[in-house]
Amino acid sequence: MAQYSLHPDYIFEASWEVCNKVGGIYTVLSTRAKTLQDTMPDRIVFIGPDLWRGKDNPLFEEDNTLWADWRRRAASEALEVRVGRWLVPGRPIVVLVDFQPFYARKNDIYGALWTEYQVDSLHAYGDYDEASMFSYAAGRVVESIYNYWFTPDASPVAPKVIFQAHEWMTGLGALYLKKHVPQIATIFTTHATTVGRSIAGNGKPLYDYLFAYNGNQMAEELNVQSKHSIERQTAHNVDCFTTVSDVTARECVELLDKQPDVVLPNGFEMDFVPKGVTFVNRRRKARRRIFDVAEALMGTTFSDDTLIVATSGRYEWKNKGVDVYLEALNRTLHNNRLQRPVLALIEVPAWQAGPREELKERLKSGKSLPEPFITHNLHEPGCDLVTQTIHRFGITNRESARVKVMFVPCYLDGADGIFNMHYYDLLLGLDLTVYPSYYEPWGYTPLESVAFRVPCVTTTLAGFGLWAMEQKNGEPHLDTDGVEVVPRSDYNFDEVADRISNEIIGFASLDQKEVEQSRKAARQLAEKAQWRHFIEYYRQAYDFALRRAEERNNIINNQ
Repeated sequence: MAQYSLHPDYIFEASWEVCNKVGGIYTVLSTRAKTLQDTMPDRIVFIGPDLWRGKDNPLFEEDNTLWADWRRRAASEALEVRVGRWLVPGRPIVVLVDFQPFYARKNDIYGALWTEYQVDSLHAYGDYDEASMFSYAAGRVVESIYNYWFTPDASPVAPKVIFQAHEWMTGLGALYLKKHVPQIATIFTTHATTVGRSIAGNGKPLYDYLFAYNGNQMAEELNVQSKHSIERQTAHNVDCFTTVSDVTARECVELLDKQPDVVLPNGFEMDFVPKGVTFVNRRRKARRRIFDVAEALMGTTFSDDTLIVATSGRYEWKNKGVDVYLEALNRTLHNNRLQRPVLALIEVPAWQAGPREELKERLKSGKSLPEPFITHNLHEPGCDLVTQTIHRFGITNRESARVKVMFVPCYLDGADGIFNMHYYDLLLGLDLTVYPSYYEPWGYTPLESVAFRVPCVTTTLAGFGLWAMEQKNGEPHLDTDGVEVVPRSDYNFDEVADRISNEIIGFASLDQKEVEQSRKAARQLAEKAQWRHFIEYYRQAYDFALRRAEERNNIINNQ
């Protein structure tokens, strides 16, 4: 007889990025929210840090009538919370918690964590304390809600409740709940391993030597002992340990000594993508804005057939492949086979000091600027790797150059002072994207790109790249499939740069019909990654965690 699946009655998810748009996990949670809300309305609750106390959070709408009875209980337990809605599709319930009061108890909290789970917090520095105090506060919030609503008196039939913690930053909360509210099933999702990211970011070969690395030893060498410790111990102690791709699953086995129980690939919600005439008009507007800024910056005019190429993401020089992207552009610049002018964007937020005032003025006057490749001022331009590399390559953006480069070192949040457009709105205007990542557990930027009908180049070291290959039963091709997945390893930098350059040149030679085929195929691939397809993996994780919790509680009840 087939075993039936267990489904949660309530899900609580904690992340530093709830109502706090700082990285890819924000996209994971905010785009998945509607899918869960549709199936279990207002029984999916997100918990995030209250970083906006005393001022309005543009992503959060407080509702003083929501859970008013519990909020009074929370106040009596010294929990400072705000309850409301996350302003994303589905508008899920959110609890934002002020974690600052728990700093006074930090040593006691860390001491208990060592006693119960041998988590080493002695080597903590940087954002470790901040994240841990939030994580502890999140655990306390869920404990309070559970004890208020789900006690035998309040709820005669015990509900099935899940707490899902994202990244090492919320691991403490999961461990706290396992100790204090064992009835709750816990899931921990690592989106990248601390040691794996550190190995890659420090220029050490990761993949060829992965089998030989010891996670604890490397954590000490790279000075990330405390983050690694909470990540490792959480992975070993929750009811269900998950990660986002087979790429990261291999890291977990080698660096955390733990095979993930379920892999949870990151999906997307197509509601974010405009349709029909709206899509066409917004794409035209985006292209015009890109050209206007580039023309003011460089003092030249771009023809309508200019190929607009871009890379984007966090400013991780090697991990995100910014280094190889610039190398590929330099090779394309000097390749006589290029048949169309190329405008290449680098959209990676740097330590910028605001928009260039002279660029704002010349957006009106049309004159060129010194340093005609950067849209915003930098605090220390002499230390910036993108700027250094552009100078080293001798890229001047002179009018005769077939490839021109524009560095956009800001968050495209609609108020950057130059483009004043959101990232997705500007994405619509691109022709091709390149994400040649060396370390990319999943890869939201290529998925977002194809969802917006922009073909992209990525690598075999990105979880999305491997998933795209699975969908095509082999290596997809840019012209017919909307995606090109370039083989990447520890030692083939030059081959990757050549391949990307050739892909840009080849795409520039496609006729309009071939381009439309590529754009259509990109969109079709993205539709396979919608949350309505990927949510099934989460259901597997829910079932796994609930069964583990059921076994644990049966043992506790029989003792």
